[in-house]
Amino acid sequence: MRALTIAAAQLGPIDRVHGRADVVERLIGLMRTAKARGADLIVYPELALTTFFPRWYIEDPAELDSYYEREMPGPETAPLFAEAKRLSIGFHLGYAEKTADGHRFNTAILVEKTGAIVGKYRKIHLPGHAENEPWRAFQHLEKRYFEPGNLGFRVFDAFGGRVGIAICNDRRWPETYRVMGLQGSEVILIGFNTPVHNPPFPEHDRLSWHHNSIVMQAGAYQNASFVVGVAKAGIEEGVHHMGGSQIIAPSGETIALATTEADELLMSTVDLDQCRSYRESVFAFERHREPDSYALITGTKGPVDPARAIEIDPALDLEPS
Repeated sequence: MRALTIAAAQLGPIDRVHGRADVVERLIGLMRTAKARGADLIVYPELALTTFFPRWYIEDPAELDSYYEREMPGPETAPLFAEAKRLSIGFHLGYAEKTADGHRFNTAILVEKTGAIVGKYRKIHLPGHAENEPWRAFQHLEKRYFEPGNLGFRVFDAFGGRVGIAICNDRRWPETYRVMGLQGSEVILIGFNTPVHNPPFPEHDRLSWHHNSIVMQAGAYQNASFVVGVAKAGIEEGVHHMGGSQIIAPSGETIALATTEADELLMSTVDLDQCRSYRESVFAFERHREPDSYALITGTKGPVDPARAIEIDPALDLEPS
């Protein structure tokens, strides 16, 4: 048995008036509680240091810059790293990153018990839109404020296993999990900020929790990995963000589930060897996958008509013998 005790640290709302020092204090409080309960790793959500600023069309460059981190750790986040090292607990943290050469990413890092950063991921599947749409009750301007990630779907050997990272909308795309599964992922960490209301398609609203669970459960099962999904939830600046934080086993079963939309710790001690049960049977990729038949997956970004599909994958035009 390879045991790993994970704490999924759901956060309640972070409003505009809450400074980083206030937020870091909350994170440290959750970290201390998680350590007292035996956690090896605490997982915080996407953009955990500030309010979810893509809900606003921000014209003032200085105001926009105030939401990004230029170094990690920085002066205001250093206490979190120091406390993690003191307690000997690892953590995952999502934040907005601005690089030295001016690029902006929605980023998450993995930090070992020593306080050292051992993994970094930049969100690839950016949702929303790039231009102001005043008709909306709130904006979703991730395509304006971030670039698609440039680090790929990496995995990291840490905490006695192999850990992958994804962020929010990434969880809805099966390719996210499969690329990490093909690298032998055993735990995939996913922070998210997800409004319940979808302005262009409000008929989806009632299904928000169902969609949240089903995509992570499928990703876990089909890639023989534990999945830890962690929300920033509740009514934040007038916008209702769903909770639904959960820890999912490689069987696809949810083994821990949040019951609130506030700061809440979900705890589970998982056996990473459980991944082998699925990776060596139903999802023994090396025995059962047929990548020669998947040309369309990387050959086109969107749907194509059958004629174009045949150009991309000529096998689709073969007559049955």
